[in-house]
Amino acid sequence: MTWLILVLAGLVEIVWSQSIKPTQNFTRPVPTLICLVLGAAAVYLLSRAMRDLPVGTAYAVFTGIGAIGAISLGIVVHRDPVSVGRFAALALIVGGIVLARVTNPD
Repeated sequence: MTWLILVLAGLVEIVWSQSIKPTQNFTRPVPTLICLVLGAAAVYLLSRAMRDLPVGTAYAVFTGIGAIGAISLGIVVHRDPVSVGRFAALALIVGGIVLARVTNPD
C-alpha cells in the first residue's frame, strides 16, 4: 500500500507541475489555487509514504516519477524538443526508480 501511495504522490506531482504555467506567475487566482492544492496534496501523499519508506528512497522515486511525467508531457503536449539525450535521461531515471524499488528491504 505504501508504494501505491508513493506512486499516487508522483502522479499528483506530474499534474501539479503542469498546473504551474497557467497561473501566469501566480497572478491568476483560480489556477493559482489549483496549483497550491495540487502541490499540498502531492507533499501530503509523499509524507504518508515516508512513514514506511526511507526518506531518500521515497523522495527519489517521487521526484523521478514527476520528472518522467513532466518531460513526457512536455514532449507530447507542449512540443518540447526531443533528443537522444532526453530519452537517455528518462531511461536512467526509470532505472533508478526500479533499482530503488527492488533494493528496498520491505
